[in-house]
Amino acid sequence: MAKSNTIQVKLVSTADTGFFYVKNKNPKQMTDKLELKKYDPKVRKHVLFKEQKIK
Repeated sequence: MAKSNTIQVKLVSTADTGFFYVKNKNPKQMTDKLELKKYDPKVRKHVLFKEQKIK
């Protein structure tokens, strides 16, 4: 069976609340780091989330 190309990355809030999302990413097709505007329930706003590796 073939190995999967996707890896899991953690999207951490830039509002420093500690809230994060987990998302799949294909590093061969998308070489740059993910930056998405998503909802942070701790500050109750849409803020920028940046990619980090899952440890």
